[in-house]
Amino acid sequence: MAANSKSGARSKSRARASVSKSTAQGKSVAKRSAKSAGRSSARRTSTKGRRAGELGKLAEPKSPMPAQHQAKPGIESKLRPRPKYKALHYKGAEKLARKVALITGGDSGIGRAVAVLFAREGADVAITYLDQEQTDAEETQAAVEAEGRSALMISGDVRDFEFCEQAVEQTVNEFGKLDILVNNAAFQQHQKALADLSEDQWDRTFKTNIYGYFHMTKAALRHLKKGSAIVNTGSITGLEGSKELLDYSATKGAIHAFTKSLAQNLIEDGIRVNCVAPGPVWTPLNPADKAAEDVAEFGGDTPMKRPAQPEEIAPAFVYFASEADSSYVTGEVLTLLGGETAAA
Repeated sequence: MAANSKSGARSKSRARASVSKSTAQGKSVAKRSAKSAGRSSARRTSTKGRRAGELGKLAEPKSPMPAQHQAKPGIESKLRPRPKYKALHYKGAEKLARKVALITGGDSGIGRAVAVLFAREGADVAITYLDQEQTDAEETQAAVEAEGRSALMISGDVRDFEFCEQAVEQTVNEFGKLDILVNNAAFQQHQKALADLSEDQWDRTFKTNIYGYFHMTKAALRHLKKGSAIVNTGSITGLEGSKELLDYSATKGAIHAFTKSLAQNLIEDGIRVNCVAPGPVWTPLNPADKAAEDVAEFGGDTPMKRPAQPEEIAPAFVYFASEADSSYVTGEVLTLLGGETAAA
C-alpha cells in the first residue's frame, strides 16, 4: 500500500513561477475578511448539527471505489470521488503564523492538503509541481489564497539538483525566508516480478523519492535556522515492504532512515526533522499506477475498510511543523494506518 503525492518526470530543470501575493495591510484586511466570511459560512454549513464529540462519525468514501485508471502522473481533478483536502472541520490557531513553507509535490494529494492547512495556520506556501499538473497546481493555489495567504507555484523536477536550488531561491526571493521544508514528491510503479523491474524504473524511483529529498534538503539548509522544521513523507511500505513495489518500498525505508539520521545531524542547529508514514491514501498516485479493478479495492484491506483522505493526513504535518506542538520531537516516524498496528 502506497500513499504519497506525485513527482518529477523531466530530467531537464525548469522553473516557472506564477506568484500570487497578498496586498498591503489595508487592502489585504478587507479582502481576507470577505474570504474569511465565506469560509466561516462554508464551515458552519458543513458542520451543522455535528458536535465536537461526533467527529468520528464523519462520512468518508469506503472501498470499493469506482474502477478507474489514469496515465501518469495522474490528475486529481479527474479522480472520482474527488479527494478531500479542505478539512472544513479543522480550525486554524496561528500555529504557523508568519512562517514560509516549501512543499514538493504540493499540487495534489497529501501535498495539497498540507498546503491548505499550513495556510490556515498562517503560513505562506510555495509548492513544486510538474508541467502536466498545471491544472491541479492552480486549484491548490486558489485554495491557499482562499485562506488569505500567498502561494508561489514552481514547475520542475526534484530529480534535478539545479532545479531544487532554483526552487529554494525563488521561495526565499519571494517571501524573504524559508522556515519549513516538506519533502513529499514521489514516483511509484507496480511490477509483479523482480524480472519486470527495469533499471530505468529503479533509477527513476530512487532519484525522485530519495535523491529528491536529499537535493531539496541540501539546497534549503543554508536558509533554515533554529526553530525550522523538515517534514518528510514516508509510507507503510517502508516499514512492512510491498511485494509489487520493491523499488518504492526501498526508497520509503531509506526516507525513514534519512529522517532519523538527519535529525541527529541537525539537532545542534535547532532544526527538527520528522516523517509522516501513512497507509493507503486516496490520491492520483494510485489510479495512475494500478489497473482500474485494483484501484476499486484500494484501502479495503485496512481495519477501517477504506483509504485515508488527504485531509486526514495533513494535520500530522502541521504537528511536526509547529514548534507549539512538537518542539521536543525530532527523528520520529509517525504512522497513520487506519487501525493497522503491525508496524507500530
